[in-house]
Formats: sequence, C-alpha cells, structure tokens
Amino acid sequence: MRLRRLGVGVVCVLVIGCQQSPGRDGPEAKGSGEAGSGTPSAYGAVFLGPGDCSGRGGSDVREVSCTSEKASARVIVRYEGRQADGPACPAATDFVLHISERRPSVDEDGDGVVPRGYACMRNLEAPHPGDPGGGGGPHTVVGDCVFTSRKGQVKETACDGSGERRPEFEVGSAVQKRAQCPTSTDLYVQLEGERPVGCARRM
Repeated sequence: MRLRRLGVGVVCVLVIGCQQSPGRDGPEAKGSGEAGSGTPSAYGAVFLGPGDCSGRGGSDVREVSCTSEKASARVIVRYEGRQADGPACPAATDFVLHISERRPSVDEDGDGVVPRGYACMRNLEAPHPGDPGGGGGPHTVVGDCVFTSRKGQVKETACDGSGERRPEFEVGSAVQKRAQCPTSTDLYVQLEGERPVGCARRM
C-alpha cells in the first residue's frame, strides 16, 4: 500500500497487489497442474478444484482428502491464468495458492514454470486472516486494521494485537466518495467495488 498525505491529519492509502473487490465470477480452471513443486493427485479431475483440500503449508503443496488429518484448507474457487489478470477471490479467502505446471511445452520466460491459475483458499480451522480484522487475506475490508510499515506505506495487521505489529488505524466504513466519510476520518483506504473509499480512524 502506498500512503499519500492529503492535508492536516488526513492521508490516503492506495491498495495495491491482489486486493480487489470480491464477488466477480470467472471460469474455473480445467486440467491439472502443480502448486509450487507439488504434483496432481487422484482426488478430482482438476488439481485443487473447487471444494478440494490442500495439506499444510510448505513449498510442496499437495491435494489431500478433506477428511484427512493432513487437510488444512479448502478451495473456495479456482481460476485460470494470472491473478493480476483474472477475477478477484471472494472476501472470505484466507490466502491464495498460485498453481503452475513444471516442464511445460511452452515457457515464456525460461524458468521452467508456466502459470496455470490460482486457487482461493479458506482454512478449515481458525485463524482466518481473511476475516475482518484478521490481519491478512487478499482484500482490505471494513473492520480491517493497518499499521505504518515504513514511510509512505501501510500494511494489514490483526486488530486484536495478536500480529507482529500493533494496529494503528481501523477501517470503519466504506463509501462511494471521500466527502461521505465521517469528519473524524484519519485515513482514506482505496478499496474496489461499488464503495471504493474506506474511512479509517486512528486507534
């Protein structure tokens, strides 16, 4: 996020990266691929398709049965192509898995990997960093908190103080225009969707 001061006591946050508006639909991915250095499994026709589950972390992400003790997260939805060019993940997304194919027949940059798509994941158990105030996820939403990471930049952190950094601002509402924010607003957060302005107050 980039920070820009607009006047006395008022600053503006430009949300960058994968923070986009929820609710946009797109085609589900077809075929199979790999997440990191993982390999396709026999649990479905599509590797990590909607409703499938992945194991716990690491660079070797594998699809596992959702009833397995190794299962840690479920696919909410999966899209083809690059995340920057595709639909946004739902608001409930805790993290995003980028799925790629190793040793493809066509390699655009010679690194041996071609992006195949991305899966929007939800942890099977708490914590859920994608929830409002959770301190993570691909979206900044009402109820989230941020801190100043360095001059001109802010990042999300857990509102309850359980994160590595203490929260400084909380997004209290989302409106269509800055003029609709309360007069007590200390920070404007640029969101996506029908209400693209987040009104945040210092905590």
